[in-house]
Amino acid sequence: MNRTIPFAAIAAATLALVACNSVKSMLPWSKAPDSSAGITTARIADADKEPGNWLTYGRTYNEQRFSPLTQINDTNAKNLGLAWYLDLDTARGQEATPLVIDGRMYTTTAWSMVKALDAATGNVLWSYDPQVPRDWDVKACCDAVNRGVAAWHDRLYVGTLDARLIALDAATGKVLWSVQTADPTKPYSITGAPRVVKDKILIGNGGAEFGVRGYISAYDAETGKLDWRFYTIPGASGFEQPILKKALETWKGQYAESSGGTVWDAISYDPELNLVYFGAGNGTPWNAEERSPGGGDNLFLASIVAVNADTGDYVWHYQVTPGDEWDYDADQQLTLADLRIDGKVRKVIMQASKNGFFYVLDRETGKLISAKNYATVNWTSGIDMTTGRPIEDPKARYSENKSPWVNLPGPIGAHNWQPMSFDPQTGLVYIPAQDAAFPFIAEAGYKAAPIGFNVGLDMAAGSLPNDPKIKAQAMAGLKGALIAWDPVAQKEAWRVQHPGPWNGGILSTAGNLVAQGNAAGQFAVYRADNGEKLWSTPVQTGVLAAPMTYTAGGEQYIAVLAGWGGAYALAPGELSFKSGHIPNISRVLAFKIGGTASLPPAPVQTMPPLSPPKSTADAKTIAAGKGYFARYCGVCHGDAAVSGGVIPDLRYSGALKSDSWFDIVLNGALKDQGMASFADALNHDQAAAIRAYVIARANESKPAVSPTKKPVSRGKPKKPSKA
Repeated sequence: MNRTIPFAAIAAATLALVACNSVKSMLPWSKAPDSSAGITTARIADADKEPGNWLTYGRTYNEQRFSPLTQINDTNAKNLGLAWYLDLDTARGQEATPLVIDGRMYTTTAWSMVKALDAATGNVLWSYDPQVPRDWDVKACCDAVNRGVAAWHDRLYVGTLDARLIALDAATGKVLWSVQTADPTKPYSITGAPRVVKDKILIGNGGAEFGVRGYISAYDAETGKLDWRFYTIPGASGFEQPILKKALETWKGQYAESSGGTVWDAISYDPELNLVYFGAGNGTPWNAEERSPGGGDNLFLASIVAVNADTGDYVWHYQVTPGDEWDYDADQQLTLADLRIDGKVRKVIMQASKNGFFYVLDRETGKLISAKNYATVNWTSGIDMTTGRPIEDPKARYSENKSPWVNLPGPIGAHNWQPMSFDPQTGLVYIPAQDAAFPFIAEAGYKAAPIGFNVGLDMAAGSLPNDPKIKAQAMAGLKGALIAWDPVAQKEAWRVQHPGPWNGGILSTAGNLVAQGNAAGQFAVYRADNGEKLWSTPVQTGVLAAPMTYTAGGEQYIAVLAGWGGAYALAPGELSFKSGHIPNISRVLAFKIGGTASLPPAPVQTMPPLSPPKSTADAKTIAAGKGYFARYCGVCHGDAAVSGGVIPDLRYSGALKSDSWFDIVLNGALKDQGMASFADALNHDQAAAIRAYVIARANESKPAVSPTKKPVSRGKPKKPSKA
């Protein structure tokens, strides 16, 4: 196998706490708004009439993430400074886009917590903690993250990691209703932001890697009653939607309805066409021969789907990656725009897909208009414009060929959930893109486990070897970039190269600006027309979330959540150090022209030297432990037992020296800190083999590992600092 190409993977993980309280007396307005003054379909549809607010996840229904504000612009951006910041009480990945409505900011943090802030000062008005069980994190892909709330009338709506949908009073944070959106006995999760369409709250779920059936649901905003639900793959018996009977024809073998397709992020709405668009996820397992022996497109996996907003009835679909077996889900942002193409204005929907291609579709019909790769790909030579299908390299079908294949992009994709932005002034789409390959090696004798990822791959065989030269080659191949893409010409206009992958989402504004944070702990503003950097500032941690902008007290602010985490920060281990060993220091940051606040020195402590017990296990036991670790532990604790810096590094664990290891791994001694019991999947001897492997890795690492730094536990959040 070619080992000169980088390796990357996917993940999930653990930790944090907060309390709920209502402080109505602190509200900066005289009284809570009544429902008639709250958020409505018309108000969101006319969001450009109140550019100082940010009313929904992508600011508008079209999810363009473009703001008409111009107070901060390409002539004065050099004078930006920190206006205020708020330390958060959840030291995990922060992915939310805050809403700002009439001077109040509403945001979520990790563990599905919600905060209301004064948008001018950052003062906390109220906080809400849904008390997600920390050991639920083992059922969620890619960290205990949350991407934001939805607002409707005088209410807020949040989806929780344990798959609840909760309505809160926007003035106080009081719970108004709560519904369980999925079977609580199955590994469903919610990390995406809800959307509101015509008195309905739309929400999907995650869990495809664990073996669930995907769907999107619409709940009554007033009562929480389920209105409609669209399943993305057929049921084992019966068809909830007529289209599923036809979809079943694209599956082979003994069909299992727990085969994925989860709607975990992208949702858009066109009020004129009354269509809801969403992306459907990957299959379970990724290995297509295990999932659907004999092939098949496996609808509606990895598809963009349009349904009637009132009924949830199927209208059209476009499958981005037929028969996907590379984790190329289609949950990346779906952006609506009207573009002049070949002399005619077309209503389009655009996606920078995980598979490396930028798609432009007719949003009325789903017909493919154009598709070109915006990142490096090797699994296909292009898209057949007659059929709309990728022209695959036959060798890429690792499950059929029974031979390893190093795929580019890998499972973290050429573009993941981090939002892109479309600027109608420049006509460009700004994409947080990346190159990160992955070795796909089918697992012999695959059998689904009752806990953890079920992807049908031999993760141990693809683990990064303990060879400095190979590690250096892998590091060199990891790249990240901010790409400005012309969706009409289907070509790159400019790019800004980043130190590594897994950078933040994008904001563009009418001030000719593009804003983005990155994995190296920098937040920067660029010219939208040519990519010239106008200003940047260090923020002490990686930035994943997309910035947003608003006005308060007559001043424009640009705000972003900072906090390193997510899939790439966990699973790839040493490879996630591409941008340096970035700690998690979770904060809300707000910038304005002339801001004079400053961050305190980053709190750090030095890791102790590695002092593991001697490695006494035989080679066979260590090899077995490597396999178990890769299957059950690596997605949280890092490839080859090297933590990415968010989850504890097991090479340093004191439990390696005692039988407390088994209390933790098998008995759930640390479940309240996010470490679930694996007793359903591992026996005592297997847990012992994992310990033997980690001890061996710690001893191997000893000469090469110098003390690194990690964040100190910061306890309760500090009061915001402001200019």
